Amino acid sequence: MARIAGIDLPNGKQVKVGLTYIYGIGPKRAELILEETGVDPDIRIVNLTDTDVNKLRKEIEKKYKVEGSLRTEISMNIKRLIDIGSYRGLRHRRGLPVRGQRTHTNARTHKGSRRAVAGHKKAPKK
Repeated sequence: MARIAGIDLPNGKQVKVGLTYIYGIGPKRAELILEETGVDPDIRIVNLTDTDVNKLRKEIEKKYKVEGSLRTEISMNIKRLIDIGSYRGLRHRRGLPVRGQRTHTNARTHKGSRRAVAGHKKAPKK
């Protein structure tokens, strides 16, 4: 089992898919990493050699911000918006959609179910 950036990559997956399990690496970035390291994207993670794993690990550590540091940066950006009192910060603080979506209907995922929803039965009390 290959371990890169603190994540155990799934053995049965191809490398180009397995790299996407790391927070901050999507399909396109995984392809770029494999292209720059020269690792075959269709090989399974089980079949990676130690040198391949080390090449991937070094490339990711050198060029990309992933996992904990990326999560920290994103949360600090949101905290900064909230602290300066920008419109986006207020939307974050109130738990509403930030990017201009309508809220009269929809937006239940972000707002949460605060009141009765049509056609949605509550679970009976025990």
